Amino acid sequence: MADKTLNVICICGSLRKASYNRMVMNALPALAPEGMKFSEAPPFAEFPLYNFDVEQSTGFPAAVRRLADAVGAADGVIFNTPEYNFSIPGGLKNAIDWVSRTANQPFAGKPVAIQSATNGPLGGGRMQYDLRRAMIFLDAVTLNKPEIFIGNCSTRIDTKTGQITDQQTVGFIKQQLAAFAKFIEQHSGKR
Repeated sequence: MADKTLNVICICGSLRKASYNRMVMNALPALAPEGMKFSEAPPFAEFPLYNFDVEQSTGFPAAVRRLADAVGAADGVIFNTPEYNFSIPGGLKNAIDWVSRTANQPFAGKPVAIQSATNGPLGGGRMQYDLRRAMIFLDAVTLNKPEIFIGNCSTRIDTKTGQITDQQTVGFIKQQLAAFAKFIEQHSGKR
Protein backbone atom coordinates (compact mmCIF):
# COMPACT_ATOMS: atom_id res chain seq x y z
CA MET A 1 0.00 0.00 0.00
CA ALA A 2 1.42 3.38 -1.04
CA ASP A 3 2.07 5.99 1.56
CA LYS A 4 -0.37 8.87 1.74
CA THR A 5 0.78 12.32 0.65
CA LEU A 6 2.31 14.37 3.46
CA ASN A 7 1.10 17.96 3.25
CA VAL A 8 3.72 20.34 4.62
CA ILE A 9 3.36 24.09 4.90
CA CYS A 10 6.37 26.38 4.85
CA ILE A 11 6.46 29.57 6.88
CA CYS A 12 9.04 32.04 5.61
CA GLY A 13 10.28 34.23 8.44
CA SER A 14 11.49 36.96 6.11
CA LEU A 15 9.10 39.47 4.56
CA ARG A 16 11.60 40.37 1.84
CA LYS A 17 10.54 39.15 -1.62
CA ALA A 18 14.11 38.28 -2.63
CA SER A 19 14.93 36.61 0.70
CA TYR A 20 17.48 33.82 0.69
CA ASN A 21 15.15 31.89 2.98
CA ARG A 22 12.32 32.24 0.44
CA MET A 23 14.69 30.89 -2.22
CA VAL A 24 15.46 27.87 -0.03
CA MET A 25 11.74 27.39 0.64
CA ASN A 26 10.99 27.51 -3.09
CA ALA A 27 13.68 24.90 -3.76
CA LEU A 28 12.20 22.30 -1.39
CA PRO A 29 9.73 20.55 -3.74
CA ALA A 30 12.57 19.48 -6.05
CA LEU A 31 14.60 18.14 -3.11
CA ALA A 32 11.84 16.32 -1.23
CA PRO A 33 11.17 12.61 -1.13
CA GLU A 34 8.25 11.25 -3.11
CA GLY A 35 4.91 11.81 -1.40
CA MET A 36 5.80 15.12 0.29
CA LYS A 37 3.82 18.11 -0.98
CA PHE A 38 4.58 21.73 -0.06
CA SER A 39 2.52 24.87 0.12
CA GLU A 40 3.40 28.29 1.42
CA ALA A 41 1.59 29.30 4.60
CA PRO A 42 -0.83 32.23 4.45
CA PRO A 43 1.07 35.51 4.95
CA PHE A 44 1.52 37.21 8.29
CA ALA A 45 2.86 40.57 7.06
CA GLU A 46 -0.39 42.39 7.88
CA PHE A 47 -0.88 40.96 11.37
CA PRO A 48 -1.21 43.72 13.97
CA LEU A 49 1.13 43.53 16.93
CA TYR A 50 -0.27 41.00 19.35
CA ASN A 51 -2.39 42.73 21.97
CA PHE A 52 -4.68 40.90 24.39
CA ASP A 53 -7.03 43.87 24.40
CA VAL A 54 -7.51 43.53 20.62
CA GLU A 55 -8.06 39.79 20.96
CA GLN A 56 -10.70 40.39 23.63
CA SER A 57 -12.48 43.31 21.94
CA THR A 58 -12.53 42.31 18.26
CA GLY A 59 -11.35 38.71 18.23
CA PHE A 60 -8.74 37.23 15.98
CA PRO A 61 -8.05 38.96 12.67
CA ALA A 62 -9.05 36.89 9.63
CA ALA A 63 -5.39 36.63 8.55
CA VAL A 64 -4.51 35.07 11.92
CA ARG A 65 -7.31 32.52 11.55
CA ARG A 66 -6.12 31.62 8.05
CA LEU A 67 -2.60 30.91 9.28
CA ALA A 68 -3.85 29.01 12.34
CA ASP A 69 -6.15 26.90 10.15
CA ALA A 70 -3.31 26.17 7.72
CA VAL A 71 -1.01 25.05 10.53
CA GLY A 72 -3.76 22.91 12.01
CA ALA A 73 -4.56 21.23 8.68
CA ALA A 74 -0.94 20.52 7.71
CA ASP A 75 0.84 17.26 8.45
CA GLY A 76 4.00 19.22 9.23
CA VAL A 77 5.48 22.72 9.24
CA ILE A 78 8.87 23.90 7.99
CA PHE A 79 10.15 27.28 9.11
CA ASN A 80 12.54 28.90 6.61
CA THR A 81 13.80 31.91 8.47
CA PRO A 82 16.74 34.26 8.92
CA GLU A 83 18.14 35.43 12.21
CA TYR A 84 17.54 39.04 13.26
CA ASN A 85 19.62 40.45 16.12
CA PHE A 86 20.56 36.95 17.34
CA SER A 87 16.93 35.80 17.48
CA ILE A 88 13.58 35.19 15.74
CA PRO A 89 12.51 37.92 13.29
CA GLY A 90 9.91 40.16 14.97
CA GLY A 91 7.18 39.58 12.39
CA LEU A 92 7.50 35.80 12.68
CA LYS A 93 7.50 35.92 16.49
CA ASN A 94 4.37 38.09 16.40
CA ALA A 95 2.68 35.59 14.06
CA ILE A 96 3.55 32.69 16.37
CA ASP A 97 2.22 34.67 19.35
CA TRP A 98 -1.11 35.34 17.60
CA VAL A 99 -1.54 31.76 16.35
CA SER A 100 -0.65 30.33 19.76
CA ARG A 101 -3.66 32.12 21.28
CA THR A 102 -6.25 30.54 18.97
CA ALA A 103 -8.59 27.77 20.11
CA ASN A 104 -7.08 24.30 19.83
CA GLN A 105 -3.60 25.83 19.54
CA PRO A 106 -2.46 24.31 16.22
CA PHE A 107 1.24 23.86 16.97
CA ALA A 108 0.47 21.33 19.74
CA GLY A 109 1.67 17.92 18.58
CA LYS A 110 2.61 19.31 15.16
CA PRO A 111 5.83 18.03 13.55
CA VAL A 112 8.13 21.00 12.84
CA ALA A 113 11.46 21.34 11.03
CA ILE A 114 13.64 24.45 10.89
CA GLN A 115 15.90 25.73 8.13
CA SER A 116 17.81 29.00 8.24
CA ALA A 117 19.97 30.87 5.78
CA THR A 118 22.03 33.91 6.75
CA ASN A 119 24.99 35.82 5.38
CA GLY A 120 26.78 35.32 8.70
CA PRO A 121 28.95 32.27 9.28
CA LEU A 122 26.66 30.62 11.87
CA GLY A 123 23.68 30.30 9.54
CA GLY A 124 21.01 31.24 12.08
CA GLY A 125 21.93 28.97 14.97
CA ARG A 126 20.94 31.45 17.67
CA MET A 127 17.54 32.02 16.04
CA GLN A 128 16.97 28.29 15.81
CA TYR A 129 17.66 27.93 19.52
CA ASP A 130 15.03 30.54 20.34
CA LEU A 131 12.51 29.14 17.85
CA ARG A 132 12.99 25.65 19.26
CA ARG A 133 12.30 26.99 22.76
CA ALA A 134 9.07 28.62 21.54
CA MET A 135 8.01 25.36 19.88
CA ILE A 136 8.72 23.43 23.10
CA PHE A 137 6.40 25.77 25.00
CA LEU A 138 3.71 25.27 22.32
CA ASP A 139 4.07 21.46 22.54
CA ALA A 140 5.18 21.11 18.92
CA VAL A 141 7.43 18.15 18.14
CA THR A 142 10.56 19.54 16.51
CA LEU A 143 12.89 17.45 14.38
CA ASN A 144 16.29 17.61 16.06
CA LYS A 145 18.58 16.30 13.30
CA PRO A 146 19.69 16.83 10.64
CA GLU A 147 19.89 20.58 11.23
CA ILE A 148 19.99 23.06 8.36
CA PHE A 149 22.16 26.14 8.93
CA ILE A 150 23.13 27.78 5.64
CA GLY A 151 25.88 30.19 6.63
CA ASN A 152 27.47 32.60 4.15
CA CYS A 153 24.38 31.92 2.05
CA SER A 154 25.23 34.47 -0.64
CA THR A 155 28.02 32.10 -1.71
CA ARG A 156 25.69 29.07 -1.76
CA ILE A 157 22.55 30.47 -3.41
CA ASP A 158 22.37 32.12 -6.83
CA THR A 159 20.25 35.26 -6.38
CA LYS A 160 19.46 35.48 -10.10
CA THR A 161 18.02 31.98 -10.40
CA GLY A 162 17.09 31.29 -6.77
CA GLN A 163 18.92 27.96 -7.02
CA ILE A 164 21.03 26.47 -4.26
CA THR A 165 24.42 26.05 -5.94
CA ASP A 166 26.32 24.37 -3.11
CA GLN A 167 25.84 20.63 -3.53
CA GLN A 168 26.73 19.85 0.09
CA THR A 169 23.87 22.14 1.18
CA VAL A 170 21.53 20.43 -1.30
CA GLY A 171 22.53 17.08 0.16
CA PHE A 172 21.89 18.20 3.74
CA ILE A 173 18.44 19.54 2.81
CA LYS A 174 17.55 16.27 1.07
CA GLN A 175 18.62 14.37 4.19
CA GLN A 176 16.54 16.61 6.43
CA LEU A 177 13.43 16.32 4.24
CA ALA A 178 13.71 12.51 4.14
CA ALA A 179 14.11 12.45 7.93
CA PHE A 180 11.19 14.88 8.32
CA ALA A 181 8.91 12.62 6.24
CA LYS A 182 9.68 9.71 8.58
CA PHE A 183 9.32 11.99 11.61
CA ILE A 184 5.86 13.13 10.47
CA GLU A 185 4.77 9.53 9.95
CA GLN A 186 6.03 8.55 13.40
CA HIS A 187 4.19 11.41 15.09
CA SER A 188 0.98 11.37 13.11
CA GLY A 189 0.48 7.69 12.41
CA LYS A 190 0.11 8.36 8.65
CA ARG A 191 1.00 5.43 6.44
